[in-house]
Amino acid sequence: MKKIILLVLLANFFLVAQTQMQNLISRVNSIPDQATKNAVIDSFMTANSTRGFPFIENNNANFIYRGTATTVSVAGDFNSWSQTAMTNLAQTNFYFHTRQFEMNARLDYKFVINGSNWILDPLNPKQVAGGFGPNSELAMPLYIQPWEIQTRQNVQRGTVEERTFRSSNTGATYQLRIYFPPQYHQQQTRRFPTAYFQDGFEYVDLARATTVIDNLIDSNKIDPIVGVFVRPTNRNNEYAGATRVAYRLFFVNELVPFIDSVYRTMKSANKRLVLGDSFGGNISALISFNHPEIFANCGLHSGAFWPNNFEIYNQIINSPRKNIKFVSVWGTYESLFSNMRNFRDTLTAKGYSHRWLELPEGHSWGLWRATTDFILEFIFPFGSTSVKNEIDSEPDFKLSQNYPNPFNPTTTISWQLPNDSYVSLVVYDMLGNEVVTLVNEEKKTGNYNIEFNAHDIASGIYFYKLTANKISGGKLGSFSETKKIILLK
Repeated sequence: MKKIILLVLLANFFLVAQTQMQNLISRVNSIPDQATKNAVIDSFMTANSTRGFPFIENNNANFIYRGTATTVSVAGDFNSWSQTAMTNLAQTNFYFHTRQFEMNARLDYKFVINGSNWILDPLNPKQVAGGFGPNSELAMPLYIQPWEIQTRQNVQRGTVEERTFRSSNTGATYQLRIYFPPQYHQQQTRRFPTAYFQDGFEYVDLARATTVIDNLIDSNKIDPIVGVFVRPTNRNNEYAGATRVAYRLFFVNELVPFIDSVYRTMKSANKRLVLGDSFGGNISALISFNHPEIFANCGLHSGAFWPNNFEIYNQIINSPRKNIKFVSVWGTYESLFSNMRNFRDTLTAKGYSHRWLELPEGHSWGLWRATTDFILEFIFPFGSTSVKNEIDSEPDFKLSQNYPNPFNPTTTISWQLPNDSYVSLVVYDMLGNEVVTLVNEEKKTGNYNIEFNAHDIASGIYFYKLTANKISGGKLGSFSETKKIILLK
Protein backbone atom coordinates (compact mmCIF):
# COMPACT_ATOMS: atom_id res chain seq x y z
CA MET A 1 0.00 0.00 0.00
CA LYS A 2 2.82 2.40 0.89
CA LYS A 3 4.49 1.65 -2.44
CA ILE A 4 1.25 2.45 -4.35
CA ILE A 5 0.79 5.73 -2.48
CA LEU A 6 4.42 6.69 -3.18
CA LEU A 7 4.02 5.97 -6.89
CA VAL A 8 0.81 8.03 -7.03
CA LEU A 9 2.51 10.95 -5.27
CA LEU A 10 5.47 10.76 -7.64
CA ALA A 11 3.17 10.61 -10.66
CA ASN A 12 1.23 13.66 -9.43
CA PHE A 13 4.46 15.50 -8.73
CA PHE A 14 5.81 14.95 -12.23
CA LEU A 15 2.42 15.73 -13.81
CA VAL A 16 2.39 19.13 -12.13
CA ALA A 17 6.07 19.78 -12.82
CA GLN A 18 5.67 18.89 -16.48
CA THR A 19 3.67 22.06 -17.20
CA GLN A 20 5.92 24.58 -15.43
CA MET A 21 8.22 25.31 -18.35
CA GLN A 22 5.35 25.53 -20.79
CA ASN A 23 3.48 27.83 -18.42
CA LEU A 24 6.53 30.07 -18.08
CA ILE A 25 6.98 30.36 -21.84
CA SER A 26 3.30 31.09 -22.46
CA ARG A 27 3.13 33.66 -19.69
CA VAL A 28 6.29 35.51 -20.69
CA ASN A 29 5.22 35.61 -24.34
CA SER A 30 1.86 37.09 -23.34
CA ILE A 31 3.40 39.98 -21.37
CA PRO A 32 3.95 43.17 -23.41
CA ASP A 33 6.60 44.99 -21.36
CA GLN A 34 10.19 43.89 -20.87
CA ALA A 35 10.46 44.62 -17.14
CA THR A 36 7.51 42.40 -16.25
CA LYS A 37 8.80 39.61 -18.49
CA ASN A 38 12.13 39.55 -16.64
CA ALA A 39 10.41 39.79 -13.25
CA VAL A 40 8.38 36.65 -14.06
CA ILE A 41 11.57 34.85 -15.13
CA ASP A 42 13.33 35.97 -11.94
CA SER A 43 10.48 34.54 -9.88
CA PHE A 44 10.62 31.23 -11.77
CA MET A 45 14.38 30.92 -11.29
CA THR A 46 14.19 31.71 -7.58
CA ALA A 47 11.31 29.32 -6.96
CA ASN A 48 13.16 26.43 -8.61
CA SER A 49 16.70 27.14 -7.45
CA THR A 50 16.61 24.33 -4.89
CA ARG A 51 15.68 21.79 -7.57
CA GLY A 52 18.74 22.68 -9.59
CA PHE A 53 19.46 23.08 -13.28
CA PRO A 54 18.99 21.80 -15.92
CA PHE A 55 15.37 22.06 -14.82
CA ILE A 56 13.99 18.52 -14.98
CA GLU A 57 10.30 17.84 -15.51
CA ASN A 58 9.57 14.12 -15.55
CA ASN A 59 11.71 12.91 -18.48
CA ASN A 60 12.23 16.41 -19.91
CA ALA A 61 15.49 18.24 -19.25
CA ASN A 62 15.25 22.00 -19.75
CA PHE A 63 18.66 23.54 -20.42
CA ILE A 64 18.56 27.18 -19.32
CA TYR A 65 21.02 30.05 -19.85
CA ARG A 66 20.66 33.66 -18.76
CA GLY A 67 23.01 36.28 -20.09
CA THR A 68 23.78 38.73 -22.85
CA ALA A 69 24.46 36.91 -26.11
CA THR A 70 23.65 36.97 -29.79
CA THR A 71 23.20 33.20 -29.91
CA VAL A 72 23.37 30.40 -27.37
CA SER A 73 23.66 26.70 -28.23
CA VAL A 74 23.97 23.49 -26.26
CA ALA A 75 26.34 20.70 -27.28
CA GLY A 76 26.83 17.34 -25.63
CA ASP A 77 26.73 13.58 -25.74
CA PHE A 78 23.10 13.68 -26.87
CA ASN A 79 23.80 15.52 -30.16
CA SER A 80 27.32 14.20 -30.90
CA TRP A 81 28.72 17.50 -29.63
CA SER A 82 27.20 19.48 -32.48
CA GLN A 83 25.54 22.80 -31.61
CA THR A 84 21.78 22.84 -31.05
CA ALA A 85 20.39 26.39 -30.91
CA MET A 86 18.60 27.39 -27.73
CA THR A 87 15.42 29.48 -27.97
CA ASN A 88 15.43 33.05 -26.71
CA LEU A 89 12.30 34.49 -25.10
CA ALA A 90 11.83 37.85 -26.81
CA GLN A 91 12.96 40.95 -24.90
CA THR A 92 14.75 38.83 -22.26
CA ASN A 93 18.18 37.30 -21.71
CA PHE A 94 16.55 33.89 -21.09
CA TYR A 95 17.53 31.02 -23.42
CA PHE A 96 16.21 27.47 -23.19
CA HIS A 97 16.23 24.10 -24.92
CA THR A 98 14.01 21.18 -23.92
CA ARG A 99 14.92 17.57 -24.64
CA GLN A 100 13.61 14.20 -23.48
CA PHE A 101 15.87 11.60 -21.88
CA GLU A 102 15.60 8.26 -20.14
CA MET A 103 15.02 8.68 -16.42
CA ASN A 104 18.39 7.09 -15.60
CA ALA A 105 20.40 8.92 -18.29
CA ARG A 106 23.69 10.68 -17.48
CA LEU A 107 25.30 12.91 -20.08
CA ASP A 108 28.02 15.55 -20.54
CA TYR A 109 27.29 18.92 -22.12
CA LYS A 110 28.47 22.53 -22.54
CA PHE A 111 26.95 25.81 -23.69
CA VAL A 112 28.33 27.65 -26.75
CA ILE A 113 28.00 31.44 -26.66
CA ASN A 114 27.97 33.34 -29.95
CA GLY A 115 29.05 30.27 -31.89
CA SER A 116 32.57 29.90 -30.49
CA ASN A 117 32.80 30.45 -26.72
CA TRP A 118 32.39 27.05 -25.07
CA ILE A 119 31.50 27.32 -21.38
CA LEU A 120 30.25 25.20 -18.49
CA ASP A 121 26.63 25.71 -17.46
CA PRO A 122 26.80 28.61 -14.95
CA LEU A 123 23.65 27.36 -13.21
CA ASN A 124 24.85 23.78 -12.75
CA PRO A 125 27.58 22.98 -10.21
CA LYS A 126 27.68 19.31 -11.25
CA GLN A 127 30.74 18.57 -13.35
CA VAL A 128 32.55 15.49 -14.60
CA ALA A 129 36.15 15.29 -15.75
CA GLY A 130 36.78 14.74 -19.45
CA GLY A 131 39.74 14.20 -21.72
CA PHE A 132 39.56 17.85 -22.82
CA GLY A 133 38.71 19.36 -19.45
CA PRO A 134 35.56 19.28 -17.31
CA ASN A 135 32.03 19.20 -18.70
CA SER A 136 28.73 20.01 -17.07
CA GLU A 137 26.78 16.90 -16.07
CA LEU A 138 23.12 16.18 -16.68
CA ALA A 139 22.01 13.43 -14.31
CA MET A 140 18.36 12.45 -14.63
CA PRO A 141 16.42 11.64 -11.41
CA LEU A 142 16.96 7.86 -11.42
CA TYR A 143 20.66 7.98 -12.23
CA ILE A 144 22.67 6.59 -9.29
CA GLN A 145 25.94 8.38 -8.67
CA PRO A 146 28.84 5.90 -8.26
CA TRP A 147 29.62 5.54 -4.56
CA GLU A 148 32.78 3.56 -5.34
CA ILE A 149 34.65 6.58 -6.76
CA GLN A 150 34.39 8.47 -3.46
CA THR A 151 37.19 8.35 -0.90
CA ARG A 152 35.55 6.86 2.17
CA GLN A 153 36.47 6.94 5.82
CA ASN A 154 37.76 3.79 7.51
CA VAL A 155 38.77 2.17 4.20
CA GLN A 156 42.34 0.94 3.95
CA ARG A 157 44.00 2.56 0.96
CA GLY A 158 46.50 0.92 -1.34
CA THR A 159 49.81 2.45 -2.32
CA VAL A 160 51.02 3.62 -5.73
CA GLU A 161 54.55 3.42 -7.07
CA GLU A 162 55.64 5.45 -10.11
CA ARG A 163 58.38 4.29 -12.46
CA THR A 164 59.39 4.27 -16.12
CA PHE A 165 59.98 1.42 -18.55
CA ARG A 166 61.93 1.52 -21.80
CA SER A 167 60.61 -0.66 -24.66
CA SER A 168 62.90 -2.07 -27.33
CA ASN A 169 59.84 -2.93 -29.46
CA THR A 170 58.52 0.62 -29.74
CA GLY A 171 61.71 2.55 -28.87
CA ALA A 172 59.68 4.59 -26.38
CA THR A 173 59.84 5.09 -22.62
CA TYR A 174 56.55 4.60 -20.77
CA GLN A 175 55.43 6.07 -17.48
CA LEU A 176 53.80 3.56 -15.14
CA ARG A 177 51.76 3.83 -11.99
CA ILE A 178 51.59 0.54 -10.11
CA TYR A 179 48.88 0.08 -7.49
CA PHE A 180 49.37 -2.32 -4.58
CA PRO A 181 46.40 -3.31 -2.39
CA PRO A 182 46.85 -3.04 1.40
CA GLN A 183 47.24 -6.83 1.57
CA TYR A 184 50.32 -6.71 -0.66
CA HIS A 185 52.49 -5.34 2.15
CA GLN A 186 50.58 -7.11 4.93
CA GLN A 187 50.93 -10.63 3.48
CA GLN A 188 54.50 -10.94 2.27
CA THR A 189 54.20 -14.41 0.68
CA ARG A 190 50.93 -13.86 -1.17
CA ARG A 191 50.67 -13.38 -4.96
CA PHE A 192 47.99 -11.27 -6.62
CA PRO A 193 45.97 -11.09 -9.86
CA THR A 194 46.83 -8.14 -12.11
CA ALA A 195 44.80 -5.61 -14.10
CA TYR A 196 46.61 -3.68 -16.86
CA PHE A 197 44.99 -0.35 -17.81
CA GLN A 198 45.44 1.46 -21.13
CA ASP A 199 45.23 5.26 -20.78
CA GLY A 200 46.39 4.42 -17.29
CA PHE A 201 46.90 7.90 -15.92
CA GLU A 202 43.41 8.94 -17.06
CA TYR A 203 41.96 5.90 -15.30
CA VAL A 204 43.69 7.06 -12.12
CA ASP A 205 43.06 10.81 -12.44
CA LEU A 206 39.68 10.95 -14.21
CA ALA A 207 38.08 7.59 -13.37
CA ARG A 208 39.58 7.38 -9.86
CA ALA A 209 40.40 3.74 -10.49
CA THR A 210 42.65 3.26 -7.45
CA THR A 211 39.89 4.58 -5.17
CA VAL A 212 37.44 2.23 -6.90
CA ILE A 213 39.75 -0.72 -6.26
CA ASP A 214 40.20 0.29 -2.60
CA ASN A 215 36.43 0.43 -2.09
CA LEU A 216 35.72 -2.82 -3.93
CA ILE A 217 38.33 -4.68 -1.89
CA ASP A 218 37.02 -3.20 1.36
CA SER A 219 33.44 -4.16 0.45
CA ASN A 220 34.44 -7.73 -0.50
CA LYS A 221 33.35 -7.11 -4.08
CA ILE A 222 36.67 -8.25 -5.58
CA ASP A 223 39.81 -10.06 -4.51
CA PRO A 224 42.82 -7.80 -3.87
CA ILE A 225 44.59 -7.05 -7.16
CA VAL A 226 47.69 -5.27 -8.42
CA GLY A 227 46.93 -2.51 -10.94
CA VAL A 228 49.37 -1.55 -13.70
CA PHE A 229 48.45 1.83 -15.21
CA VAL A 230 50.32 2.53 -18.45
CA ARG A 231 50.55 5.97 -20.06
CA PRO A 232 50.90 5.90 -23.88
CA THR A 233 53.47 8.05 -25.67
CA ASN A 234 51.58 8.40 -28.96
CA ARG A 235 48.09 7.20 -28.18
CA ASN A 236 46.45 7.01 -31.60
CA ASN A 237 49.42 5.33 -33.28
CA GLU A 238 50.02 2.87 -30.44
CA TYR A 239 46.37 1.94 -29.91
CA ALA A 240 45.07 2.02 -33.48
CA GLY A 241 47.74 3.16 -35.93
CA ALA A 242 51.10 2.29 -37.40
CA THR A 243 52.81 1.23 -34.15
CA ARG A 244 49.96 -0.91 -32.78
CA VAL A 245 51.78 -4.20 -33.46
CA ALA A 246 54.99 -2.99 -31.82
CA TYR A 247 52.97 -1.73 -28.85
CA ARG A 248 51.15 -5.07 -28.56
CA LEU A 249 54.50 -6.92 -28.51
CA PHE A 250 55.88 -4.46 -25.95
CA PHE A 251 52.96 -5.32 -23.71
CA VAL A 252 53.18 -9.10 -23.86
CA ASN A 253 56.92 -9.66 -24.40
CA GLU A 254 58.38 -6.91 -22.24
CA LEU A 255 55.95 -5.31 -19.79
CA VAL A 256 54.21 -8.41 -18.41
CA PRO A 257 57.48 -10.37 -17.89
CA PHE A 258 58.95 -7.32 -16.16
CA ILE A 259 55.98 -6.90 -13.80
CA ASP A 260 55.94 -10.63 -13.02
CA SER A 261 59.66 -10.68 -12.27
CA VAL A 262 59.66 -7.65 -9.95
CA TYR A 263 56.32 -7.94 -8.15
CA ARG A 264 54.35 -10.75 -6.49
CA THR A 265 51.82 -11.36 -9.25
CA MET A 266 50.04 -14.53 -10.35
CA LYS A 267 51.67 -15.77 -13.56
CA SER A 268 48.51 -17.15 -15.08
CA ALA A 269 46.56 -15.79 -18.06
CA ASN A 270 43.22 -16.16 -16.29
CA LYS A 271 44.54 -13.97 -13.46
CA ARG A 272 45.45 -11.12 -15.83
CA LEU A 273 43.07 -8.52 -17.24
CA VAL A 274 43.83 -5.95 -19.95
CA LEU A 275 41.27 -3.16 -20.34
CA GLY A 276 40.87 0.23 -21.92
CA ASP A 277 38.54 2.93 -23.17
CA SER A 278 37.69 3.74 -26.82
CA PHE A 279 40.95 3.16 -28.78
CA GLY A 280 42.27 1.71 -25.52
CA GLY A 281 39.59 -0.96 -25.90
CA ASN A 282 40.76 -1.57 -29.46
CA ILE A 283 44.35 -2.29 -28.42
CA SER A 284 43.19 -4.31 -25.40
CA ALA A 285 41.20 -6.60 -27.70
CA LEU A 286 44.18 -6.85 -30.08
CA ILE A 287 46.47 -7.84 -27.21
CA SER A 288 44.13 -10.38 -25.66
CA PHE A 289 42.86 -12.03 -28.84
CA ASN A 290 46.37 -12.43 -30.26
CA HIS A 291 47.84 -13.54 -26.92
CA PRO A 292 45.20 -15.40 -24.89
CA GLU A 293 48.03 -17.34 -23.23
CA ILE A 294 49.05 -14.02 -21.60
CA PHE A 295 45.70 -12.26 -21.15
CA ALA A 296 42.63 -14.48 -20.82
CA ASN A 297 40.49 -11.50 -19.69
CA CYS A 298 39.63 -8.41 -21.73
CA GLY A 299 37.69 -5.33 -20.56
CA LEU A 300 36.15 -2.92 -23.06
CA HIS A 301 34.93 0.54 -22.15
CA SER A 302 33.22 1.72 -25.35
CA GLY A 303 35.58 -0.26 -27.56
CA ALA A 304 36.30 1.73 -30.75
CA PHE A 305 36.89 -1.09 -33.24
CA TRP A 306 36.63 0.87 -36.50
CA PRO A 307 40.38 1.54 -37.15
CA ASN A 308 42.03 -0.44 -39.94
CA ASN A 309 38.70 -1.52 -41.42
CA PHE A 310 37.48 -3.02 -38.14
CA GLU A 311 40.62 -5.14 -37.86
CA ILE A 312 40.17 -6.71 -34.42
CA TYR A 313 36.38 -6.86 -34.69
CA ASN A 314 36.66 -8.94 -37.87
CA GLN A 315 39.38 -11.12 -36.35
CA ILE A 316 37.15 -12.01 -33.42
CA ILE A 317 33.87 -12.57 -35.26
CA ASN A 318 35.47 -14.56 -38.11
CA SER A 319 37.74 -16.80 -36.01
CA PRO A 320 37.05 -19.82 -33.82
CA ARG A 321 36.36 -19.06 -30.19
CA LYS A 322 39.40 -18.56 -27.99
CA ASN A 323 39.72 -19.01 -24.24
CA ILE A 324 39.06 -15.37 -23.38
CA LYS A 325 36.54 -13.83 -21.02
CA PHE A 326 35.16 -10.49 -22.28
CA VAL A 327 33.32 -7.77 -20.38
CA SER A 328 31.94 -4.76 -22.27
CA VAL A 329 30.30 -1.42 -21.40
CA TRP A 330 28.90 1.15 -23.81
CA GLY A 331 26.35 3.95 -24.05
CA THR A 332 23.36 4.41 -26.31
CA TYR A 333 24.43 8.02 -26.98
CA GLU A 334 27.64 6.79 -28.65
CA SER A 335 27.90 6.27 -32.40
CA LEU A 336 29.53 2.88 -31.79
CA PHE A 337 26.65 1.36 -29.82
CA SER A 338 25.23 -0.63 -32.77
CA ASN A 339 28.65 -2.16 -33.42
CA MET A 340 28.97 -3.10 -29.74
CA ARG A 341 25.55 -4.77 -29.87
CA ASN A 342 26.66 -6.83 -32.90
CA PHE A 343 29.87 -7.69 -31.06
CA ARG A 344 27.86 -8.83 -28.04
CA ASP A 345 25.57 -11.00 -30.15
CA THR A 346 28.51 -12.60 -31.96
CA LEU A 347 30.32 -13.42 -28.72
CA THR A 348 27.14 -14.99 -27.36
CA ALA A 349 26.64 -17.07 -30.50
CA LYS A 350 30.25 -18.30 -30.36
CA GLY A 351 29.87 -19.34 -26.73
CA TYR A 352 32.24 -16.81 -25.17
CA SER A 353 32.03 -15.99 -21.49
CA HIS A 354 30.83 -12.41 -21.89
CA ARG A 355 29.18 -9.90 -19.60
CA TRP A 356 27.91 -6.61 -20.98
CA LEU A 357 26.21 -3.40 -19.88
CA GLU A 358 24.41 -0.84 -22.06
CA LEU A 359 23.44 2.49 -20.48
CA PRO A 360 21.84 5.77 -21.66
CA GLU A 361 25.14 7.65 -21.60
CA GLY A 362 27.80 9.02 -23.95
CA HIS A 363 31.43 8.40 -24.85
CA SER A 364 32.89 9.84 -21.67
CA TRP A 365 34.83 9.29 -18.48
CA GLY A 366 31.56 9.83 -16.64
CA LEU A 367 30.39 6.49 -18.02
CA TRP A 368 33.72 4.70 -17.62
CA ARG A 369 34.46 5.82 -14.07
CA ALA A 370 31.06 4.53 -12.91
CA THR A 371 31.46 1.10 -14.54
CA THR A 372 35.06 0.17 -13.78
CA ASP A 373 33.60 -1.77 -10.86
CA PHE A 374 31.38 -3.71 -13.29
CA ILE A 375 34.45 -4.93 -15.18
CA LEU A 376 36.57 -5.73 -12.13
CA GLU A 377 33.78 -7.55 -10.28
CA PHE A 378 33.20 -9.86 -13.25
CA ILE A 379 36.86 -10.75 -13.72
CA PHE A 380 38.04 -10.82 -10.10
CA PRO A 381 34.97 -11.59 -7.94
CA PHE A 382 35.57 -11.93 -4.24
CA GLY A 383 36.60 -15.45 -3.32
CA SER A 384 37.78 -16.40 -6.82
CA THR A 385 41.46 -16.50 -5.82
CA SER A 386 42.53 -19.33 -3.54
CA VAL A 387 44.86 -18.08 -0.84
CA LYS A 388 46.37 -20.15 1.94
CA ASN A 389 44.88 -19.35 5.36
CA GLU A 390 42.30 -17.08 3.78
CA ILE A 391 38.65 -17.91 4.55
CA ASP A 392 36.18 -17.43 1.73
CA SER A 393 32.60 -16.39 2.26
CA GLU A 394 30.03 -19.14 2.72
CA PRO A 395 27.76 -19.74 -0.28
CA ASP A 396 24.70 -19.50 1.97
CA PHE A 397 25.57 -16.08 3.41
CA LYS A 398 23.30 -13.47 1.83
CA LEU A 399 22.65 -9.74 2.10
CA SER A 400 19.56 -8.78 0.10
CA GLN A 401 18.80 -5.52 -1.66
CA ASN A 402 16.47 -3.36 0.41
CA TYR A 403 12.81 -3.28 -0.58
CA PRO A 404 11.27 -1.06 -1.73
CA ASN A 405 14.07 0.87 -3.44
CA PRO A 406 13.66 3.83 -4.00
CA PHE A 407 11.73 4.30 -0.76
CA ASN A 408 10.05 6.96 1.38
CA PRO A 409 10.48 6.90 4.30
CA THR A 410 10.70 3.20 5.28
CA THR A 411 12.34 0.19 3.69
CA THR A 412 13.28 -3.32 4.77
CA ILE A 413 16.80 -4.78 4.78
CA SER A 414 17.20 -8.57 4.98
CA TRP A 415 20.17 -10.87 5.50
CA GLN A 416 21.05 -14.49 6.21
CA LEU A 417 23.69 -15.82 8.63
CA PRO A 418 25.24 -19.28 8.17
CA ASN A 419 26.61 -19.23 11.74
CA ASP A 420 26.37 -17.33 15.02
CA SER A 421 27.99 -13.95 14.39
CA TYR A 422 28.52 -10.50 15.80
CA VAL A 423 26.66 -8.31 13.31
CA SER A 424 27.01 -4.64 12.46
CA LEU A 425 24.61 -2.96 10.03
CA VAL A 426 25.40 0.70 9.35
CA VAL A 427 23.99 3.24 6.88
CA TYR A 428 26.49 5.69 5.32
CA ASP A 429 26.14 8.72 3.07
CA MET A 430 27.98 9.16 -0.24
CA LEU A 431 31.05 10.58 1.53
CA GLY A 432 31.36 7.60 3.84
CA ASN A 433 29.98 9.39 6.89
CA GLU A 434 27.95 7.24 9.27
CA VAL A 435 24.25 8.16 9.23
CA VAL A 436 22.78 5.55 11.57
CA THR A 437 23.68 2.19 13.11
CA LEU A 438 20.77 -0.22 12.71
CA VAL A 439 22.34 -3.34 14.28
CA ASN A 440 25.37 -3.82 16.51
CA GLU A 441 24.99 -7.08 18.44
CA GLU A 442 25.34 -10.87 18.43
CA LYS A 443 22.94 -12.80 16.19
CA LYS A 444 22.21 -16.52 15.96
CA THR A 445 22.32 -18.49 12.71
CA GLY A 446 19.22 -17.67 10.64
CA ASN A 447 17.36 -15.15 8.51
CA TYR A 448 16.82 -11.56 9.62
CA ASN A 449 15.18 -8.36 8.45
CA ILE A 450 14.92 -4.88 9.88
CA GLU A 451 12.87 -1.84 8.94
CA PHE A 452 14.86 1.33 8.29
CA ASN A 453 12.84 4.52 8.90
CA ALA A 454 14.47 7.56 7.28
CA HIS A 455 11.81 10.14 8.10
CA ASP A 456 14.39 12.64 9.42
CA ILE A 457 17.03 12.04 6.71
CA ALA A 458 17.37 14.06 3.49
CA SER A 459 16.68 12.53 0.08
CA GLY A 460 19.69 11.11 -1.69
CA ILE A 461 21.87 8.12 -2.42
CA TYR A 462 23.12 6.15 0.60
CA PHE A 463 24.60 2.72 1.12
CA TYR A 464 24.30 0.16 3.89
CA LYS A 465 27.13 -2.10 5.01
CA LEU A 466 26.68 -5.40 6.82
CA THR A 467 29.68 -6.85 8.66
CA ALA A 468 29.51 -10.24 10.38
CA ASN A 469 32.25 -11.85 12.49
CA LYS A 470 31.90 -15.51 13.40
CA ILE A 471 31.23 -16.46 17.02
CA SER A 472 30.52 -20.17 16.56
CA GLY A 473 29.28 -22.74 14.08
CA GLY A 474 29.87 -23.02 10.33
CA LYS A 475 33.05 -22.20 8.42
CA LEU A 476 32.60 -18.50 7.83
CA GLY A 477 35.19 -16.34 9.60
CA SER A 478 34.01 -12.87 8.62
CA PHE A 479 31.95 -11.22 5.94
CA SER A 480 31.29 -7.69 4.73
CA GLU A 481 29.03 -6.45 1.95
CA THR A 482 27.69 -3.06 0.89
CA LYS A 483 24.62 -2.17 -1.18
CA LYS A 484 23.22 1.07 -2.57
CA ILE A 485 19.97 2.56 -1.32
CA ILE A 486 17.86 5.46 -2.66
CA LEU A 487 15.76 7.73 -0.45
CA LEU A 488 13.31 9.70 -2.61
CA LYS A 489 11.03 12.14 -0.79
